[in-house]
Amino acid sequence: MEPQLKVFSGRANPTLAASICRRLDIEPGAAELRNFADGEIRVNINENIRGHDVFVVQSTQPPAENLLELLLMLDACRRSSAERVTAVIPYFGYARQDRKDQPRVPLSAKLVANLLTRAGADRVLTIELHAEQIQGFFDIPVDHLYSTPVFVQNLPPDKTRNMVIVAPDTGRANRARGFAFRLDTNVPIAIIDKRRSGPNQAEAVNVVGDVEGLDALIYDDMVDTGGTLVAAARALTAKGAKSVSALATHAVLSGPAVERIAESKLKEVIITDTIEPVPEKQHEKIRTLTIAPLLAEAILRIHRNESVSSLFI
Repeated sequence: MEPQLKVFSGRANPTLAASICRRLDIEPGAAELRNFADGEIRVNINENIRGHDVFVVQSTQPPAENLLELLLMLDACRRSSAERVTAVIPYFGYARQDRKDQPRVPLSAKLVANLLTRAGADRVLTIELHAEQIQGFFDIPVDHLYSTPVFVQNLPPDKTRNMVIVAPDTGRANRARGFAFRLDTNVPIAIIDKRRSGPNQAEAVNVVGDVEGLDALIYDDMVDTGGTLVAAARALTAKGAKSVSALATHAVLSGPAVERIAESKLKEVIITDTIEPVPEKQHEKIRTLTIAPLLAEAILRIHRNESVSSLFI
């Protein structure tokens, strides 16, 4: 008998998880998540999952309790004799330290990969990792999806006629090129020559490519404090861009990010709900698209042991 599909949610992404369940036409898994008086997290799976195919949806943005809650849920599912446990991590936090670029620093992404595996994950489903090489930190299968299909579906075809896709730094050039190709093979790309003076501190020094008179669309994996995005918009405007908008899969929006976007030359910032939107981080310039259809399709294909390679674009 085929294992039954079960989807559980942590407290980081309850709205997204509920939307995924609606698209799969299943009820969300019954789990009790609460805190003891001292803040310690208590997890209890309130239904039988023995022999079932279990998916746990939880992003791991700060605070660190989101990551710990995911680990505890994975452990609970493994100890409840689930047939297979998949960690569905729309936003994979602690991914920015993915290499030893200076002495005496941790490889945070590798540590998190080890923790997820030891906690009981049989595979990982995630979206738009900060760096593709993080997949190699795992000794279990990783399905790494991109938000490209969601963004492409929500951009009117006529918008590409006067568009240039902009990579916020050289590291994102390949992804920007791939996104431009998905839109139209004739859409050009440009690259921001960026300098970092420290964490969350960036300065757009130059623009490589022609943007004059074009509608610039910055394509990035995340927007944290908004400093990079705003600096890029300023540089593009100075180079004669007709307008500047941005796509960013993960809306961390730390500190003054929303205020910076509101006061910037950005026309619009389109994000997804890999991180649960909260009222204080919303603004008329920020538009949210749901990633639920993409994740629901991936979960269904994994459950049926079907290929998900067509979603890796």
